[in-house]
Amino acid sequence: MVSPASTPPACPFEKRFPSQLVRDDTFFMSLAYNQAIDAWRQNEVPIGAVIAVGGEIIAAAHNTVESAQDPTAHAEMLAITQAASKLGNWRLEGATLYVTKEPCPMCSGALLMSRVQRVCYAVPDPKMGCLGGATNLNELPRVNHHVELTAGGVLEVECRELLQAFFKAKRVAEPAGES
Repeated sequence: MVSPASTPPACPFEKRFPSQLVRDDTFFMSLAYNQAIDAWRQNEVPIGAVIAVGGEIIAAAHNTVESAQDPTAHAEMLAITQAASKLGNWRLEGATLYVTKEPCPMCSGALLMSRVQRVCYAVPDPKMGCLGGATNLNELPRVNHHVELTAGGVLEVECRELLQAFFKAKRVAEPAGES
């Protein structure tokens, strides 16, 4: 459990500064990674998300579950809300979500409902991921929308190391029995 009252452990990771000249998956995932670092610095689970349409960023967010005391304040959910507001439309057709960890059941469902065209995630989640990890909502035969999927590979090592280091630091900072 992440304690909102505690001081966040120092983040040993540096932000990435990708070239604006090549707006590929690595570029956008680098920006999602930077959002994850911002989450860590605010004592939130370090997951970041960016939504792009036509090579332009229309939303960027990170987890704020602890600070908002809102279980729905996942990076993906916040980014979807921002993107819909920016476009003036809840249908995010043509949008790609870049996220540092595979979306959970709630976020995966929201991605299907919002009709995001493509999802690119860095770290698979075999326990709670719902776009190929624990299950795959995208493969339900009767849903009216399916996302294109790029699962793992894009900054996977960096994003995994960030998540693992955060939880290791939290375990050191919060002795067993506290939370």
